[in-house]
Amino acid sequence: MDTVDDPRGSRPEPVRLDPFGRDQHGENARLRAAGPAVLVELPGGVVVWAVTHHDTLQSLLADPRVGKNPALWTTFREGRLPYGWPLLNFVAVPGMITADGEDHKRLRGLVSQAFTPRRISALAPAIEARALALLDAVAELEGPFDLREHFAYPLPMQVIGELLGLGEEQQDRLHALSDTLVSSSATPEAALAAQRDLNALLASVVAAKRAEPGDDLTTDLIAVREAGDALSEAELVGTLLLMLVAGHETTLNLITNAVRALLAHPDQLRLVLDGAQPWSAVVEETLRYDSPVGQFPLRYAIEDIEVGDTVIRRGEALLASYAAAGRDGGHYPDADRFDLTRQPARHLSLGHGPHFCLGSGLARLEAETALRHLFGRFPGLALAEGERPEPIGSFVSNSVRTLRVTIRG
Repeated sequence: MDTVDDPRGSRPEPVRLDPFGRDQHGENARLRAAGPAVLVELPGGVVVWAVTHHDTLQSLLADPRVGKNPALWTTFREGRLPYGWPLLNFVAVPGMITADGEDHKRLRGLVSQAFTPRRISALAPAIEARALALLDAVAELEGPFDLREHFAYPLPMQVIGELLGLGEEQQDRLHALSDTLVSSSATPEAALAAQRDLNALLASVVAAKRAEPGDDLTTDLIAVREAGDALSEAELVGTLLLMLVAGHETTLNLITNAVRALLAHPDQLRLVLDGAQPWSAVVEETLRYDSPVGQFPLRYAIEDIEVGDTVIRRGEALLASYAAAGRDGGHYPDADRFDLTRQPARHLSLGHGPHFCLGSGLARLEAETALRHLFGRFPGLALAEGERPEPIGSFVSNSVRTLRVTIRG
């Protein structure tokens, strides 16, 4: 086997992750059984560590010996990644997702202005109105329909689009490109084309906002840059890219996964319909039980780090295995059970430490609003007859391609 990165020495042969994510939870169970940190092979023969145990992942996410700057990764620094590597954008995009220390604080401080509790609360009426309008449209559909396409996708896309000042005509194209970006199974040609087109499209958004400023975050970030902040043009586009992808892909998967879990567990759905459990419990348990992000690339060891009987060496890379950590039986009793009464309902699916998800409050608000109104309007919602949802072709994104449902009662 030709591996681009070979940190193994006498270590065990790495486990090859399925780039199509066809059985993420089964694969994660096998990885967890192998230990808290396991060598895995990514597309292109790239070997990294998957951190699958909850407590180990929580510790490493906040460990100052772990960084996000790709220059820390020996394979990247030495130019040994394969042509068109599908995960390159996660590694190389300029912005707070790949920044450490003061650079990270500076970039996070700029973007956090869009996600203050006050600003998120102010979005609540608009999110509710959008959800209700989408459900009105769904009610007009005949027969089974794809809940992901008609409800779970447009709600967060419209919200992040408005925050960034994107035109409605741009949103579907941006979504299609970001789908390719989070796909670990994309061909080199498709991955490169998506990276190029997405960066070009966002650069055109920046140019349009320079020419005609609006009341949106893109305009705010441009104003900060032109007022003398050290935000570079590449960081500006990279920041918009991060917000676009994280701002709708994660919430889209979260809503889809929550509906799927509730329909598969009618006893748990009854708890919220009867008011015994809040919709927030559905969101938190879904984040744990079926994390919208499976394996998130990448972090890097700044120095040698001991993990159990293993040493992650300086310059090696780590995957944050959020979906695996969420079903870690060493941390959660009966971890494979969807249980809205679970206490405490803590999880790592929105990150931990300095790179904790800035948009977590918005994602929770959108998901709770979506679920409350969906099942309030259609309490008899059910999977369409014969529906067998197929996983998304990725181990980064964790959800299904479609979720066909029918309205009963």
